[in-house]
Amino acid sequence: MTIRHHLDEATVIAYAAGTLGEGLSIAVASHLAFCSECRADVRAAELVGGHVLVEDEQPVSNACRSATLASLDGLTIAKRPPATAMGEVPKPICNMINNVPLDQLKWKTRAPGFAVFDIPLSPGGKTKLQLIKVASGKKIPEHTHGGEELTLILRGSYSDKTGKYQRGDIADLDEDIEHQPIVDSDIDCICLIATEAPAKYRSFWARLAQPFVGV
Repeated sequence: MTIRHHLDEATVIAYAAGTLGEGLSIAVASHLAFCSECRADVRAAELVGGHVLVEDEQPVSNACRSATLASLDGLTIAKRPPATAMGEVPKPICNMINNVPLDQLKWKTRAPGFAVFDIPLSPGGKTKLQLIKVASGKKIPEHTHGGEELTLILRGSYSDKTGKYQRGDIADLDEDIEHQPIVDSDIDCICLIATEAPAKYRSFWARLAQPFVGV
């Protein structure tokens, strides 16, 4: 597997520091299960963060410093993904879908050729996590984003103006990017999508349907 699309540097740093929302963190961890390059970047960010905390001469309470270091230590252990992803579903989300294969999930059809599976997160969180299945040849209406959005491809592929995305690739996008993905594989494209806020569609009809589609 050749990974061509990686995490943005700011996302790597936020993940290493533990400041990403739950859904975004799970999407990052799932990509890391595929991508050795991004795993190395996260390890480097964790090490740099630890050195900065230790060497910082700014007055910080011992309790605050200890809590922060303990948090980073926990991230280094708990967030270390497996070296490779086994099967189609990366380990960070296997348990979240009860180890059910993608084809056996209870997909909810939202429109012709478009289905979703919501992955529950902790109550009160600000991020959303979904699996989305789009049929071959289908287009997602042109849109921007209300915040950060991470899209990890698990099966098939799609293309937009930023390039072609295949299994293991991750699209790390924010509100500055407007795009219209089209599934260009012969099979359905299945993606793990984590969002901070709903997409902002350009088309009136897409905006009208958004509450029913749920994306």
